[in-house]
Amino acid sequence: MIRWPLPLLLLAAAGLALQARPADWAAPLLTVLPLPPPRPLALDAPLPAARDPELFHQLEAGDRAWRPRLERLPGGGTRYLYKRRSGDPPLSIAQIQALIRNPPDHGPERRSIAMLLAALRRAGALVALGPPRQSGAAGEWEPRRMVLRIRPDVPSKGSREFLRVLNHEAIHVAQSCRRGRIDAMPMLLGLPRRLDSRQRASLAEPLYAAASPQERLLEEEAYANQEQINLGWQLLQAHCRAR
Repeated sequence: MIRWPLPLLLLAAAGLALQARPADWAAPLLTVLPLPPPRPLALDAPLPAARDPELFHQLEAGDRAWRPRLERLPGGGTRYLYKRRSGDPPLSIAQIQALIRNPPDHGPERRSIAMLLAALRRAGALVALGPPRQSGAAGEWEPRRMVLRIRPDVPSKGSREFLRVLNHEAIHVAQSCRRGRIDAMPMLLGLPRRLDSRQRASLAEPLYAAASPQERLLEEEAYANQEQINLGWQLLQAHCRAR
């Protein structure tokens, strides 16, 4: 979101459980060594490169929380537990077993996060973890102060969610740079603004009710392109001068 203020809403995650008979269990539970609890990052403080290991520690812990797991029940059955993002289709037992055997690799997302953070800092944006001024927003870009703020609970949601929020806000930073300087009010970049049903639902939230037509267009551009994990970095390279 841009600090008009306007929000970027995170998709909710719902926890689901599947019951399975003993005969359905064909794969052992993957043994994962637990990470030590991530140290909480200070709120509303800059996130310099020296603190990136703390951030990536939190992202790793968040990614592990999304992995399905199998539990044996006292009566001899088994139960699969997994979290599903709103709008995602349910998983079959075979799909859950495959995820247990081969957990997703979030390396591409983490590399994109590292590239985005470096590009934002070169451009002069101050990246901070702290509560956005607008209640309910996951992130916001405040051009006049050159602050990109992300809600402090977002890293615990994992690399995919954190990258979505960071990429959305990086698009807003590039919109500012498109006007000539990073602290300028954003303008459209000319990107496609085709939204899916979930993005349209987010923009229909009451938090956007007071948005002007121009503000809505800027948000549509960011929403429509936030899933392209390398786009934010490319836009910053193209439109923002190093400071």
